[in-house]
Order: sequence, then structure tokens, then C-alpha cells
Amino acid sequence: MARTRTLIATLCLICMASALCGAEPIEKKLIAVGFDMPNAERLRANYEEMDKLPFRGASMRFTGRGNTPFLDFAHGTDAWKPEDIAQITEDLAAAHPQRVTDCFLDIKATPGDVDWFDDAGWAVIVEHWRAAARVAKQGGIPGLLFDPESYRNAQFGYAEQPQAADHTFEEYCQKARQRGGEVMAAVTEEYPDITIFSLFMLSIFGPQVEQPAPSLGGNRYGLYPAFIDGWLDTAGDGVTFVDGCESAYRFNSNVEHLAAANLIRNTCQRLISPENRYRYRAQVQVSFGIYLDAYVNPPDSNWYIDPGDQTPVRRLEANLVSALNAADEYVWLYGEQARWWESPATAGAKRWPELLPGVEEMLWSVIEPTKYAARLVDDAGAAANLLTNGDFAAGRSGAAPEGEQVADWQTEGTPAGWSFWQSAAAGSEGSPGWDAGVGRDAPGTATMTAVRSGCLIQTVGVAPGKRYAIAAWHRLQGEGVASARARWQTADGTWHAEHEDRFLTPNGADGDWQRMIGVVRVPEGAEKLVLLLQMDGQQTEEDVAWWDDMLVFEVE
Repeated sequence: MARTRTLIATLCLICMASALCGAEPIEKKLIAVGFDMPNAERLRANYEEMDKLPFRGASMRFTGRGNTPFLDFAHGTDAWKPEDIAQITEDLAAAHPQRVTDCFLDIKATPGDVDWFDDAGWAVIVEHWRAAARVAKQGGIPGLLFDPESYRNAQFGYAEQPQAADHTFEEYCQKARQRGGEVMAAVTEEYPDITIFSLFMLSIFGPQVEQPAPSLGGNRYGLYPAFIDGWLDTAGDGVTFVDGCESAYRFNSNVEHLAAANLIRNTCQRLISPENRYRYRAQVQVSFGIYLDAYVNPPDSNWYIDPGDQTPVRRLEANLVSALNAADEYVWLYGEQARWWESPATAGAKRWPELLPGVEEMLWSVIEPTKYAARLVDDAGAAANLLTNGDFAAGRSGAAPEGEQVADWQTEGTPAGWSFWQSAAAGSEGSPGWDAGVGRDAPGTATMTAVRSGCLIQTVGVAPGKRYAIAAWHRLQGEGVASARARWQTADGTWHAEHEDRFLTPNGADGDWQRMIGVVRVPEGAEKLVLLLQMDGQQTEEDVAWWDDMLVFEVE
């Protein structure tokens, strides 16, 4: 317990520094990518229904009304009609989603049949990129989703270029860099603060970039690093690039996501010219793709995620959490066999919650855990509270709660069922108590007074792998910082999995009373949840914290 004060003090300093610098944490967002992707027409018609799902955005077909014409084949010389561009822009601008705001217009490096030395052909491609950026800007969406995959011709493969016999790989790289610069110059003229969300950037090369001298001449995407280098040559400071790491489809562990994130942020810089590496570090975000079909495919499929002893949805949840933790902002979910919303491309297909029961609820719990927890608590009704005297209606305690670790915990003066600890090293000489005259709904609260560093404690039995909702109300007078924390113990009372401690998040107020709330999953090996109602920074007897209406209940 001696480390509690240090940890809380550190967190306070971090929060203060963030406030002083104006820094806000980047919200982690789920993006839907799949056969059911809407176009601007369907977004305009259906955004209110789309807003009800846990996604913050979606990939969007670059098509006109009636799903034609298709304009997503950007790396070709077909002319795009101004009236089609105008109609798509109008539909986008007329959609006003409240939640599904991070939509990206889909363009592809297809058909990919224009040689890098073809000036006239590349002038058309550049104008395609320019037009797409203009639509995104005027339509009020963050940017473009670029799919570099070689569906027809290998745009980025040196050996498949028409003039490969006449030009070396290095000469083609120079041209690819030139074209990348031309594309990005046109894009940023239209949309200086655009986001280019690529399904993959340099992550496509994987561990190959760790070789002393990676050989890209024979690689199907060997010219892609030079094209990206050209992007960086002309991109302004406002441009954000996202490496979507499509190769994460088969990832099934936290280690794989962390290793790929490190590869993208660090080692992949070797494929970028030295003068652009600072921009790469500053403006390239890490993202991950998750392939939903891998959780419903049969075990003999090449695209199958083994859930082990978990259900497919629980395995998906674990991988989603890993991906979100390692990503900078976005994680995208790609699916083919089912749909999230209506689409002509998936007419008659089942919805994903039918193939993966519980998936929608799981996504909400992961991407917006505080709101999800608040809903669970508000809807809890007669849910069994695992805490003893959680509403503090009972008086003071006279004995240690049965089964708790009590070596340096006291029960004198605490509410029934609760223990108290404070840091002698911090010089804390405060006191716990019970106030019969104060309460949020009814009289009776726990108190802490003049506590420089300490906490009220209660331990409850839990089951590994299960989830529990926790809620705590507090009110402050004078100095001090309050927080609530869930920790873990094994069956014999040994502290366990300290890296999985969880702090509750502020959520909601009732007058002077503030609520902290959260949902936690019990780590393997833990059989006890230890709830700590923490207090730091109180100085005098005038500094008081009241706690009321504590709640812990199982949600599965």
C-alpha cells in the first residue's frame, strides 16, 4: 500500500501537466470497413440509424446515386464527370451524423495500369486524387481511405511495369517518389488538414524491414515506399497519415499488436529518406485491421482465429483491446459474411450480432467503457451488491471484515465492513469515520478527514474472467484529491496482476456529489477484487471527503 500515494501523486502531476499544456488524450475510434460500406446517398438517408452503432466512422464507396458510377478506381485514366462529383458532394454535405463523423472516401490504386513514366496518365491520376480530396473537404469528412492492394495490376511492383526493361529499379523509385509528391501537392491544395487512411503503408513489409539491406526490387509493393516518400515531400504539417496494418487480420495476442506498432513507428523509417523521417514520426499513426470473418470461419479455414477456451466474441474482445491499446487513434473492423447496416452489396445477409451473438454489446463496452458502465449501473435495479454496507447505512465497525489482509489495515472508526490504511511514510495522520448526518439519498456516509495519503478498503470474492460494474459517489470539502481503484488478490490474499489495476472514471454529478464508475474484467489467477476509496492531499481537519452508495455487481 505504500506505493499508493506515489502513484496517485504521479497521476495528479500528469493530469496537471496535460491541463497546462492544453493536451487532450486522443479518443480511440472504431471504423467499419466491409462489403456493406455506404455511399454518400445511403449515408444521407441512414445516418440516424448508423449513429446507433458503436462505430465512429465508416469507409464509404466513392459512387453516385444508385451505386453508380464507380469512381474509386483512382489509378486509371477514366474521366470523372463533374456532375457525379457534385452529386456525391451534395449528399455528403447534407448528412449530419452525430456519432458516425469519421467517414473516409474509398479510393484504390486500381486498375494500376498507368506506367510511372507516363506523364499524361499520371496527370489524370493526380486529378482523381484532387477531386476526391475536394469531395471530402466540401462534404465535411476527415479524408480518404486508400487501398493500395494490387487487385488487377501491380501498381507498385517494379517487375510488372511496362518499361521495366528500360529503367532500373532506382529510376522507377525516383519516378514513384515524384508521383507521390504530385498527388499529395494536389490533395493538400484542396484539403490542407486531410487524413489519408491507408489500409496499409510500410507495415506491408513486416519483419523484412529489419534486414540489413531490404531488397524491394522483386516485391509486389517495392515502389510503395518511394511513393510514400513523395507524400511526405509535399505534405504540410496538417496532414495525418494512418498505417492501417491490414496484416493484423490474423493477430491473436497482445504481443503481436505491440510488436507491429513498434515496427511501424520505428523500424519502418528505414524505408523513408532521412530528410522525411521527422515528418514520418510526427504524422504517421498506427492503426490495425480486425477481420471479423476469422471469428466465424471453420477451423480449417486459412482465415481462422482460434478462440482457445474462450467464446469467439471474448477472443475478439481481447484482440480488440490489444489493438486499441497499441493504436494511436483508429482500429477498423472488416467483414464480408454479414452486415452492420443495410446495403445493396449485402442484401439478404445476416447482421453481425446474429453471427457473433453479443458482439455489439461487447463493442460498446470496449470503446465507451464509462458510458457503458453508467448504463449498466443505471439499469441495475435489484442487482446484487457484492459489497457489505455499500450504502453506509450501518454504523461504525468494530472488527476487521472476515478474510481481509489486515497487517497494516485498521478498522477502528471505519464504517461496518470497511478497513482503512494510510501512509506513515507520507506523514499521513488522518482518520476514517462515519457521518450519520450526511448522505446522498439517505443519512449515513463514510468519511476521511485530514488524510494526506490513504484509503478505505473492502474486498469481495470474484471469478476470473468475469466482468463487474463498479460505482462510487463522493463529495469533497477543502483540500484533497479523491479517486477509486480496483486491485486484485489471489485466493490467499496475495496481491496479483498489479499492471491490471483499474481506476474508475468520473461520470455524472448530483449536486456536490460526483460519481466514479467503471467495468472491470477479473484477470486470470485473481479471486478477490479489492476496492480502494483513495484520498490524497488533505492537510487539516477542515478537509473532509464523504463516500456513499458504493456498488459492485457482476454483469455477466
